Amino acid sequence: MKLFLISPPAAVADETELVGEMLAAGLARFHLRKPAWEPAAIADYLARLPVRHLTRVVVHGQPSLVREFRLGGLHLTAAARAACRRRPLLLPGQTLSTSFHHLAELREHRRHYDYVFLSPIFDSLSKLNYPAAFTIEALTKALAALRGRAGYGPQVMALGGIDEHRLAAVRQAGFAGAAVLGSVWQSADPVAAVGRLQSIVG
Repeated sequence: MKLFLISPPAAVADETELVGEMLAAGLARFHLRKPAWEPAAIADYLARLPVRHLTRVVVHGQPSLVREFRLGGLHLTAAARAACRRRPLLLPGQTLSTSFHHLAELREHRRHYDYVFLSPIFDSLSKLNYPAAFTIEALTKALAALRGRAGYGPQVMALGGIDEHRLAAVRQAGFAGAAVLGSVWQSADPVAAVGRLQSIVG
């Protein structure tokens, strides 16, 4: 099972240094999501990360920066996905991902992406009044059904309310991995929090 980390929407102290430490320690994928930031600010953030780790960084909604910095991939927001009629121009090896909030979306659009986030799996740790949208039983059944179909397509990553106590349920449901946010960035030591999660993921 894989562990992905999503950035907090607003900057935190020493964020790029913390992310650099996490990537150096083996974090599989870091998603840079700063919805209120201008492209220049995101480019400055990327320039502060160690170049050797940029192939494991994914940016939300900035295809030109994905190509310029030779990042790991591009993540499409719901709005970008709706406006996108063809796959964005990416370099060989760069991934395309998106987020879904309904199983029907996953069934219909999954083949267009290399991996997808499905959320919220549990009550959100970082958003108020954002409760779980699924039961583990329903997810287990749905993911098993998708795996049984020809052309299953992307890996499905669980997102929403995931902490170290819920990783076992994520694994048992059949997800390829988990994407985390609040359980790391609300911790007093985000690097240690990622380390604990990685030790459970294996």
